[in-house]
Amino acid sequence: MYNSDLPSRADLPSTMQLFRSTLIAAGVAVVILVTAVLPGEYGVDPTGIGRILGLTQMGEIKQQLAAEADAAAVQAVAETEMAVEAVAADVVEAPQAAPASGWREEVTLTLAPGEAAEIKLVMKAGETAGYAWAATGGVLNSDLHGDGKGGQSTSYRKGRAEAADSGDLTAAFDGSHGWFWRNRGDAPVELLLQVKGQYAELKRVL
Repeated sequence: MYNSDLPSRADLPSTMQLFRSTLIAAGVAVVILVTAVLPGEYGVDPTGIGRILGLTQMGEIKQQLAAEADAAAVQAVAETEMAVEAVAADVVEAPQAAPASGWREEVTLTLAPGEAAEIKLVMKAGETAGYAWAATGGVLNSDLHGDGKGGQSTSYRKGRAEAADSGDLTAAFDGSHGWFWRNRGDAPVELLLQVKGQYAELKRVL
């Protein structure tokens, strides 16, 4: 059986030697941190050695790339949010063909207290569209009007605290003709608009 010789007390390092070794190791770590890690990773060069060794330039490039990546991510999020908002603003709630009722399109939407909505038909002068709208859960103020090029505008009718209206809309000029509603009540109001006849497009503008 092999027995190794145990070291004598004199061969063991003293407490002072261990302390000195610890201080030396800590000092070396600090030197490496200041001269290599900080310049190479973060572009921070308090001693100037990192720039001489080319480490500072490398760290500055890393920080620049990281900043550009963060900016690109923020921009992408902002663009996505803008795109979603644009789509939400352009999409009319439930525009559908309604062959069973004889209407060309139907639109349903809900107006919260104080909320307004505006829907227009793109029409040429002399074209006529039939319409009917009805409110459920309350009444609405309305303005049936038209807008065209060169500042043209006209008002066909105004209504106050109405639950429904129907009739024919004949365009006075080329442009957008339709309805503006506002809920002045204290409860949500559901609105149904039905249209048919001569027009190129139905769009929600508010």
